[in-house]
Amino acid sequence: MTGIAPITGYLRNTRLKSAFIRHRALSGKGLSERLFGLLFSGLVYPQIWEDPAVDIEAMRLEAHHHIVTIGSGGCNMLAYLAEGPAHIDVVDLNHHHVALNRLKLAAFECLPTYGDVRRMFAEPGNAANSRAFDRFIAPGLDLDTFQYWNGRDKLGRRRISTFDRNIYRTGLLGRFIGAGHIAARLHGKTFDRLMAARTVDEQQAIFDKEIAPLFDSGLVRWITSRKSSLFGLGIPPHQFDELASLTQEKTLAGVLRERVEKLACHFPLNDNYFAWQAFSRRYPAPHEGSLPAYLHADNFAKIRANVRHVDVHHKSFTELLRQKPAGSVDRFVLLDAQDWMTAAQLDELWTEINRAAAPGARVIFRTAAVESPLETKLLPQTLAPWDYLADLSRDLLARDRSAIYGGFHVYRKAS
Repeated sequence: MTGIAPITGYLRNTRLKSAFIRHRALSGKGLSERLFGLLFSGLVYPQIWEDPAVDIEAMRLEAHHHIVTIGSGGCNMLAYLAEGPAHIDVVDLNHHHVALNRLKLAAFECLPTYGDVRRMFAEPGNAANSRAFDRFIAPGLDLDTFQYWNGRDKLGRRRISTFDRNIYRTGLLGRFIGAGHIAARLHGKTFDRLMAARTVDEQQAIFDKEIAPLFDSGLVRWITSRKSSLFGLGIPPHQFDELASLTQEKTLAGVLRERVEKLACHFPLNDNYFAWQAFSRRYPAPHEGSLPAYLHADNFAKIRANVRHVDVHHKSFTELLRQKPAGSVDRFVLLDAQDWMTAAQLDELWTEINRAAAPGARVIFRTAAVESPLETKLLPQTLAPWDYLADLSRDLLARDRSAIYGGFHVYRKAS
C-alpha cells in the first residue's frame, strides 16, 4: 500500500473545501458552500452509500482490469477486490476517508481471522477492537495512517476507540441519521416495527401508516426546505438544487419520502444492510440478515490475498488520471462526484478519462437527479467516444439497495 506523505491538517482541509466553492465568500451561496466544505472536511461516510453489488454488475469485472474509484467509506473498494481485478487505485480528497480505507485494508491483511474482521467492522461495542489494532494492525500501517488512528479526537479519545463503540453512529452521515431518529421520536414514532417486519408487504404497510406521515409534518418540511439541514447527507448546495429541480415545492420532503420508501419497502430487510443502518443504526445480526459483501465469510480469503493490489491516494480523480499512461484504465467509479462539478471541472475530468481509458472501458456513477448531466454539460466531441447503456442503467438503478439516488449511469467506450 502506498504511503501518504505527511501534510498539515490546514492544507488538507483547505484543499478539500475548495472543491465545493463556486461563488464569492460573502454571497449567500458562497457562505452556504463554505459551511458545507467545513462540515465535509471531517469524516462523512463511515459506510459507503452506493450498492457495490450493482457496481460490480455494471462493470463486468475481469481479472486483467485496472479500476480507479473514489474511496468514501471503502466498502465498495473491498467488494471489488473480492472479484480479483488486477489493480485498484482509490482516490479521495478527504483525509479521514483515506485513513479509513487504509485501516480496512490493513485489517484484512493483518488480523488473524475472519471473525476478527467481522467483529471490528460489523459488531459494535467491543473493546477488543482497539486492542487488536495495537497488536495486529498498527505494525502494518504507514506512519501517517497510524498517527491518524492513534491520535486524539476532539474529546481527547483515541480515534481507533471509535471501533470499540459504533463507528457507524459517527461521521456527518451517522449524525444526520441520528437526528432523523430524534425527529421521529419527537412525533412519537420509532422504526422498531418496520425492522421487525417479515415480508415486503408488511414493510410497505408499516411505512404507509407510520413513517410516510412524518414527511408531511411541519418540522420535516421546514428542515427539508433548507440546504444546510441536508448537509448531513453529504448533499452540497448545488446538489440540493439538482434535487429541488425534481419538484415544484420549496421543500425536498417529497423527494426524500420517495427515496426513503424505496429503502424501507422495495427490498427484503434480510437482504438490505443499508436499511439496517438507516433504521436501526447497525448491521443485522446473523439471524436478521446479510452483511455488506466485503464482510461475507467467503470473501475474506479473496480480499486478504488481493490487498496488495490496491493503492490509496490523497488526490482528486483528475489528478490521479493525469499520472496514468494512455489507455491503461478499464473501469472508472465516480460515485456522485459529478453532481458537485462545474462544466469546466467536468470537461477537465473527461479529457483525462478519454486519454486514460482502455478500449471497452466503462464509467459508472450516480446522480441526485434522474438524468445524466453529461449530455448537457460536456462538449459533444468529449462524449463522442462513449455509448450510454440506458437500459442497463435503469435496471441497475431499480436494484440499488441504497435507494438514495435518482440516477445510476453506465457508459462504455467503443473498442
